[in-house]
Amino acid sequence: MSVRQEKFAGLIQQHIAEILQRNKAWVNNQFVTISKVQVSPDLGYAKIYLSLFTTPSKQLLLDTVKTHTREIRKQLAGKIKNQARIVPELEFFVDDSLDYVFHMEEVFKKINSQDQSDNKE
Repeated sequence: MSVRQEKFAGLIQQHIAEILQRNKAWVNNQFVTISKVQVSPDLGYAKIYLSLFTTPSKQLLLDTVKTHTREIRKQLAGKIKNQARIVPELEFFVDDSLDYVFHMEEVFKKINSQDQSDNKE
């Protein structure tokens, strides 16, 4: 990603985080963070990756956020109108990298406990 794309992605990440924080109903009052934003080279399209903590149904929460994409984009336009010529199309995704980290930690704990039990024998 170019420097321009990275700066624009950071700007979008900051403003969408504020928008979601102010409109808790759009995320069912759940703890949601934006882990990453990827912007296309023409800055017309943005992929937003959400980390959803302690959420029973991640897909349901993602669908809820997607239903409010139009309102989120409209509020984003109001915030970046002096900094950008266009407001990118937004698409939301679940970032499951943290789930993978937790899974790997569990695997390592099991391996570690098996090694300790093997050493005792």
